[in-house]
Amino acid sequence: MRVLLASPRGFCAGVVRAIAIVEKALEQHGAPVYVRHEIVHNAHVVNRLRGLGAVFVEELDEVPEGAVTVFSAHGVPRSVVEAAHSRALPVLDATCPLVTKVHLHGARFAREGRHVVLIGHAGHPEVVGTLGQIDAPVHLVARPEDVDSLPLPLDAPLAYITQTTLSVDDTRLVIAALKARFSNVAGPDVADICYATQNRQNAVRDLAEQCDALIVVGAANSSNSNRLRDVAASMGKPAWLVNDGSEVDPAWLEGIATIGITAGASAPESLVEDVIARLSSLRQIQIEELDGIVENVSFSLPAALRRPAPAAAS
Repeated sequence: MRVLLASPRGFCAGVVRAIAIVEKALEQHGAPVYVRHEIVHNAHVVNRLRGLGAVFVEELDEVPEGAVTVFSAHGVPRSVVEAAHSRALPVLDATCPLVTKVHLHGARFAREGRHVVLIGHAGHPEVVGTLGQIDAPVHLVARPEDVDSLPLPLDAPLAYITQTTLSVDDTRLVIAALKARFSNVAGPDVADICYATQNRQNAVRDLAEQCDALIVVGAANSSNSNRLRDVAASMGKPAWLVNDGSEVDPAWLEGIATIGITAGASAPESLVEDVIARLSSLRQIQIEELDGIVENVSFSLPAALRRPAPAAAS
């Protein structure tokens, strides 16, 4: 059986930065370091950091006084930032810079007097954070049909922003619905949403054209991983989302000559290797990696972590 690997796949720059922030904080300050919510949506990543001394909490009131606190890559509402400030917690913000860019766009549109529409999934941490970063009402839509129920005049000045991990194709449809219904619509081009989301979804399209079925490595609560599976399914190919190799069902491989593998932006390459090892235990395999966009994006760490750690007392 041929095994085709998508390129690019796995970690994006925002995830690399978020994980590095927790690791560097532990290195500089020692354990424990408290992280509000999963730093990224992947249990293997979270468990590894937990083993190094990170403590994951749901809310700030679980953080002891004075403890180093990290905000997850998904971003947080302004109320959480203010609560941390009021308690004088030393905070390291691991919000992906591309998510921060969405916050800034939304705030700017609100200042301009536009009604802000957020395209995203209710309850997702990134959406919760974005809604809490804009000092104006924000209308949340997920599908083109949601646009019809927006309680706004058809000539109202409107602007949209988007969750960064959506299906690019689905987002285009929602934007088209907004522009079809309303006469004064502003917002970023779909290409500005998130380079990693676009690149991984495009890579899955290339992969799906060359294989009989796909395996997406990623967590069930990872939006971008689910969207990769959706893209494959939209092209008529069976696609399964797995945490690691242990979840690969041998029945999936019956009648399969070529299987594709990709990984969500929060899934480490070690989990892809684990899936490959599982496949090789079930079938004789030949591995090929597809050509794809080479990503050279990187985001700097917060200034507090770029300073040298204080010397230990003698």
